[in-house]
Amino acid sequence: MPKPTLLLTRRFPDAVEARAQRDYVTMPNPSDKPMDGLALAAAAARGEARGILCAAGDALDSGTIAALPDSVKIIATFSVGTDHIDLGAARERGIIVTNTPDVLSVATAEIAMLLILTAARRGGEAERMLRAREWTGWAPTQLMGVTLENKALGILGMGRIGQALAQMARGFGMQIHYRNRNRLPPAEEAGATYHDNDTDFLGAIDVLSMHIPGGAATRHWLDARRIAQLRKGAIVVNTGRGTTVDDTALCAALQGGHLRAAGLDVFAGEPNIFEGYHSTPNLVLLPHLGSATVETRDAMGFRCLDNLDAVLIRGEAPLHPAG
Repeated sequence: MPKPTLLLTRRFPDAVEARAQRDYVTMPNPSDKPMDGLALAAAAARGEARGILCAAGDALDSGTIAALPDSVKIIATFSVGTDHIDLGAARERGIIVTNTPDVLSVATAEIAMLLILTAARRGGEAERMLRAREWTGWAPTQLMGVTLENKALGILGMGRIGQALAQMARGFGMQIHYRNRNRLPPAEEAGATYHDNDTDFLGAIDVLSMHIPGGAATRHWLDARRIAQLRKGAIVVNTGRGTTVDDTALCAALQGGHLRAAGLDVFAGEPNIFEGYHSTPNLVLLPHLGSATVETRDAMGFRCLDNLDAVLIRGEAPLHPAG
């Protein structure tokens, strides 16, 4: 039986590409940059691809999916989120979409914790000072931040990532509060304080860590009104989706002093980020590093290939269908 043809829209980790090459006729993209929709559809048609291994940021909107050849049976995305894929359009074409849940929770929680620490202790400003050769020596009032011990951490979206972050934060002596669609069972809650409304939640915390999905329902969830409900001097961190933050409102609160600091790993329109972020000193910026460990990225790729194998090689249902 001939190997199925698989279109790779990006350059993936070596171990992932090696396994793909073993089991498929691969059509690799040597670049880390996403293909535009026309190029992606044309490549799939040219190679009569049966599967597509894509990543966050790839242009799999309704127009691209409509242009895909009939040979495509499955799209496996190297991500948990599926914001970049029109799931409805794929469903209409009979194309299966899969994602990679349950393998990046700890890695993303580590980045959230890194941002919390760096924002609280002004690590970004300190590092920039040294690189600019502006440090003149230790001083009693230089770059004073705040300690995390006894601070209230508010986790917006207490899924696997949120729970992993809560476990880490307890090691720093933080009190855990959370806002979720539903209250967790006591074993998963692990003593955290549940809030059933935004106002009480935001008013009770010193640090807000955001872990909610993107989409129209959560667009600009953190707007000027909700920022005003946070305590003065609060810290905001987002490792979820960039679209959930109102960039203008966040910058204004940082520059005006209502927020002490913020840390962002995700952005609306990335890699093009809000211009005001470049000149806001009390803001830590990371280039979407949430899952960027060797272990996690390999696991994500293998999960994609597990789904592709099920559908294209064994003729079975996918292991992790999306939507």
